[in-house]
Amino acid sequence: MLIEWAYRTPWRISHSFTAGWNNERMSGNRSGMAASSRVDVGFGSERGPILIALMLATSLVALESTILATAIPTIVADLGGFTQFPWLFSAYLLTQAVLVPVYGKLSDVFGRTPLLLFGIGVFAAGSVLCAVAWSMPALIAFRAVQGLGAGAVLPMAQTIAGDIYTVAERAKAQGYLASVWGMSAVIGPAVGGVFADFLSWRWIFWINLPLCALAAWVLVRNFREDTPSGPRPRVDWAGAATLAVGAALLILGLLEGGQSWAWTSATGIGIFAAGAALIAVFVWIESRAAEPILPIRLFTRRVLVTTSAVSCLVGAVVLGLTSYVPSFVQGALGTTALVAGFTLATMTIGWPIAAAQSGRLYLRIGFRNTGLMGAVPLLCGAALLTQVGVDSAPGEVALCCVLVGLGMGLIASPALIAAQSSVDWSERGVVTGANAFARAIGSAVGVAVFGALANAALGGAAADETVTGTPGAAQLADSVAPVFVAVLVCAVLLVSCVCLIPNRPAAAG
Repeated sequence: MLIEWAYRTPWRISHSFTAGWNNERMSGNRSGMAASSRVDVGFGSERGPILIALMLATSLVALESTILATAIPTIVADLGGFTQFPWLFSAYLLTQAVLVPVYGKLSDVFGRTPLLLFGIGVFAAGSVLCAVAWSMPALIAFRAVQGLGAGAVLPMAQTIAGDIYTVAERAKAQGYLASVWGMSAVIGPAVGGVFADFLSWRWIFWINLPLCALAAWVLVRNFREDTPSGPRPRVDWAGAATLAVGAALLILGLLEGGQSWAWTSATGIGIFAAGAALIAVFVWIESRAAEPILPIRLFTRRVLVTTSAVSCLVGAVVLGLTSYVPSFVQGALGTTALVAGFTLATMTIGWPIAAAQSGRLYLRIGFRNTGLMGAVPLLCGAALLTQVGVDSAPGEVALCCVLVGLGMGLIASPALIAAQSSVDWSERGVVTGANAFARAIGSAVGVAVFGALANAALGGAAADETVTGTPGAAQLADSVAPVFVAVLVCAVLLVSCVCLIPNRPAAAG
């Protein structure tokens, strides 16, 4: 069936094509709704092979985010470097995040396909290097290479989906892409464990190569973009460099502050000062550039400011759950790693279900009202999470996660689509990249804040343990409790930002 899809006539998109905002549809006109509902977004549609390619590309990053954690003990036993292994995640997140806005702008200049293929190629090269790594420092460096590729893959997949689908279709398409994360959350830990226990941890990286090849082949075979006529605009390389380095320093400071160095140390302060100075230089460059990497004027629009804030807080909430729910379920509730993984997976299962249905809602009631409907399960799930303890069952934690996932599906996807729909093709890459960048910043801030809260509580619990003999499970539960409270605070702030999103923003496509 996949081969049959792959050999269909390539689907072509012109740069003048717009998945335009239909005012008749957004006003609730029944004929408009009927017209949009007849369009099939599934695998069997004309654009089905492109959707498959985008899902395959997304799976590269999604699987890599879940499959590696299971094999860490085996990797450390083979390569050593126990104190260095957290950098396997930090290096990847850092390089993935810093170039996202640059990739977005480049896709508006050179097209989506070249950037997505570049990202897949770099990710594949990084995977090969990781598979042959001879030491922990080498593996960390090669994970950074993987991150450079991943930074292009995710925003390009979302941007292409925004290009080829109409406003009425985009929610369902984004739901398909989001479902990849749900499947990866279930499959990734199991596959990683099998490779680590029965084959070799190196297969975690080798397995990426056929997926990269298949995603690239299906995309090239089925998707065509018309090259813009006329001379291409000059790329603002100075702005790109200052943004990348400045953002890298700020994210590095957030990821490693309180871990590798004290927040108030000369190193910590110096990194933040240098990062802030470079960002200030970047803003100065952008204000004078003919073709800025991140046009400042775009972010005077209410819809883009509010949706970026939503994405930032989404990143923080998701980071809080993915980092601390498995540890809590396994360490405090005394379950296995598999049960802990499946508990978290309920969030990534509920998310795409809600995201796929959000399209019907925002066409009828608008983006803001759809997000406010998602606020109900989000706040309920986050509030219930603050009540779990050592006597809770894994099913109770799973219920909290699925509620948060349902809320996120009704908030995050409509927010992205509102941002994409407010601009035309020539700016959609920048806007999608900025949205992804904001989410990465939220994750980095979440790492710093949640880590500081957990460490502070853990220190207090450890002191109590020397006096009262508090068991380890209770100590862990006490350390995670303030993190879950902080997640609730972020959820409340997230809903506050949703209230500010225009319900039906004027859009270009």
